[in-house]
Amino acid sequence: MTGADAYGQASLPTANPTKSFWHRDPSKVLFGHRTTPSLPTEADVVVIGSGIAGASAAHFLRADFRGKDLDIVMLEAREACWGATGRNGGHCQPAIYASPPEIGAFELYNYQALESLVDEHSIPCEWRSVSGCHAYMDESLFAVGLNRVEELQKTNPELAKLVKVITKGSTHPSLADLRVPTAVGAILQTNAASLSPYKLFSWILENLLSFNGSYGEPMFNLQTNTPVTHVQKVADESWIVHTDRGMIATKRVLLTTNAYTSHLLPKFSDLIVPVQGEMSALLPPASMVPEMEIHQRLQHTYAFIGHGSQNINQDDYLVQRPFSLSSSASRGKNGGELMFGGGRRCAKNAGLGVSNDSFIDPSAAAYLRRELNVVLDLNNKDEELEATYEWSGIMGFSRDGCPWVGELSDELGVGGGKGLWICAGFTGHGMPNAHLCAKAIVELMMGTQEQDVELPEVYRPPLSTYQDGDEVEQGIDQGVDSGSIVGLSEAILDPLSARAARNDDRAFVVYERIA
Repeated sequence: MTGADAYGQASLPTANPTKSFWHRDPSKVLFGHRTTPSLPTEADVVVIGSGIAGASAAHFLRADFRGKDLDIVMLEAREACWGATGRNGGHCQPAIYASPPEIGAFELYNYQALESLVDEHSIPCEWRSVSGCHAYMDESLFAVGLNRVEELQKTNPELAKLVKVITKGSTHPSLADLRVPTAVGAILQTNAASLSPYKLFSWILENLLSFNGSYGEPMFNLQTNTPVTHVQKVADESWIVHTDRGMIATKRVLLTTNAYTSHLLPKFSDLIVPVQGEMSALLPPASMVPEMEIHQRLQHTYAFIGHGSQNINQDDYLVQRPFSLSSSASRGKNGGELMFGGGRRCAKNAGLGVSNDSFIDPSAAAYLRRELNVVLDLNNKDEELEATYEWSGIMGFSRDGCPWVGELSDELGVGGGKGLWICAGFTGHGMPNAHLCAKAIVELMMGTQEQDVELPEVYRPPLSTYQDGDEVEQGIDQGVDSGSIVGLSEAILDPLSARAARNDDRAFVVYERIA
């Protein structure tokens, strides 16, 4: 049972997901929250989904003078922030050298925007700004990383200053200083953070709810445990959003549905593919339990690339939570959990096509308990770490590796129409992307001209698809490796070709990137 239906569509989010560490102390305001007992029958904007993109979009709508007077209804299939936002690794790091400069710069701005938001409002979300260590365990993949750094130095020297290469001969720091003595090399980035993503974005939602009824403000209406089953276009360029509790009429629908997008838009089944990921909260070994926290906690976030047979797109990732300041806390209640995720090479079909997070993959879970000692020096070799929580989450992998951010026009041929907007498909990289993608989508919804909205061009949906065969051929020549699209139906090929032809410097990825 994968949670996908017979046509390859994602399922609805399951009602009984695995329990995430981040959810162990859920928001008293948000848990089970329904702003009104009954579902409203109409709204100015309906946001489907309450994760990073949905919460951020509602936040920016309220902050925009054009959106502050709008009635906003947010529909969440489960509890608020109960999907990938409350299930990820707690790691926010822009891909400064691993992406084209336009994307790397955008992700850096996103990181800085979140950092400023947390600082401005003193949001209690365990945010900790550190450097990020990308430890390469494979010579050939390290060579790929070095080539990307060299290219960045040519194309954007300012961004390249934020990156430092560490080789086996490096000192200050050495690979041993970074706790990765068995790595063939490492690349350090100055901008990374560990945090509780659930606490950050649940704070945003709580803040929005706190203004309801104040100063005559229109209502932000959050309806949890209200899955959307169908989005229906009606004749007058408006929409009916169907749920199991009733219907809502609106002029604007925003899909922040990420991995579950194809449940509402079947033609996205091959454009945004659900992929199950595995996470664990591991107790730090006795050697790391601090007498003085500052001397013991990991000083970097980590990505481990090329360990075992994993390819460059199957990295493992690690952050460490703060230790408890209570000297009386016992092991297991002392904090400092090692939040370790990945291991997809061990999972059945690398988790591809799975939209059900009600189970963990036993092989991937065992890998996470066992392998951290292998790639990171924890002073307790050969000891399997104890997991206090093990859970799964569903990522939305975009077919071309880029999010979809914009209006889905009729001409695109994916079931859209005027007033239907999307902000989804973050390919496991939503933390350094989704917040400012949501800002961009709000500006577009409110009428800002496309050229005035800060958003990587490759994130925008094409205005239309190619219907003529010659035009499709041209799209392939310009941006798509023809070997990567064998077997795609013409209906799916067209939107991909349109994005590729418009952005001829962005080659399309294949399923090997996902798997």
